[in-house]
Amino acid sequence: MEYRTLGRTGVQVSPLCLGAMMFGVMGNQDHDDSIRIIHAALDAGINFVDTADVYSLGESEQIVGKALIGRRDDVVLATKAHMPMGQDRNMQGSSRRWLIRACEDSLRRLGTDHIDLYQVHRPDPQVDVDETLGALSDLIHQGKIRYAGSSTFPGSEIVEAQWVADHRGRERFRCEQPPYSMLVRAIEADVLPTCQRYGMGVIPWSPLAGGWLSGRWRAGTTEIESTRSARLPGRYDLSEPGNQRKLEAVEQLAQVAEEAGLSLIHLAIAFVLNHPAVTAAIIGPRTMEHLESQLGAADVALSSDVLDRIDKIVPPGTNFSWADAGWAPPGVSNPKERRR
Repeated sequence: MEYRTLGRTGVQVSPLCLGAMMFGVMGNQDHDDSIRIIHAALDAGINFVDTADVYSLGESEQIVGKALIGRRDDVVLATKAHMPMGQDRNMQGSSRRWLIRACEDSLRRLGTDHIDLYQVHRPDPQVDVDETLGALSDLIHQGKIRYAGSSTFPGSEIVEAQWVADHRGRERFRCEQPPYSMLVRAIEADVLPTCQRYGMGVIPWSPLAGGWLSGRWRAGTTEIESTRSARLPGRYDLSEPGNQRKLEAVEQLAQVAEEAGLSLIHLAIAFVLNHPAVTAAIIGPRTMEHLESQLGAADVALSSDVLDRIDKIVPPGTNFSWADAGWAPPGVSNPKERRR
């Protein structure tokens, strides 16, 4: 496995990052089995693990912490904060008050004295980015985190955060974690070029588009049933035109994979890794079989002909719907923001 540099940090990471969202009550509830999967990933050469406090409300971080006992120094460990972690209205967001407490909680659950990459899970329109960067800077200066990053930020907010860091003496975001796959390509238009300009690492989530590119759902599917479809109906309801278009695209992409001698899973992950802005693709296995089906994708090289065929099926820089973007700005999601 050939390692890549995370932006301009100098930190070397594997092109596959093990995402831990499916460890815990949200996915695999067997802690011992989840730990075996993590160990298998590390043994295969993956040295990059990403989780978040909200994944199974802290349980994922606890599992990762147990799995890394005796191996912590060999792993670049990332986690995230921002999503609600309780009924208290202040147990969420990107304020100094919450981020510092959330970081302390994550350190305790992970059983470590530092986090290598601490990411703001989503933009927070209610918080001045200087407030957020100030808190993250303090955590860096205290040695509790090594680098700060963002997740699912639009290009304009990435630029604003870089400007604030430069003009107010804050530590800057060194990495962005956006949604990216053959079916979700909007970030190609702005986010990826912006990250390249600022020398930021990029570690996309959901290269399999939330299961759409796993091969589970093909032509003739009338209803999608999964744990995610219940939580995120906008991304899976086949009565939505955008989701019907995704189903049609999947069928065509599966044909491309077959003719290239690849599994659809390998084609999907290799596509994400092919973009020059991308550092590592986050894979999120729930079972050992899931992990094994994805590991080989790091060694797949795609020809220009294959990439051109993908572009014809899903045009560059496009999404099928806002539901696939991971976050919609208030001007899109809140009618009050665009009506008088």
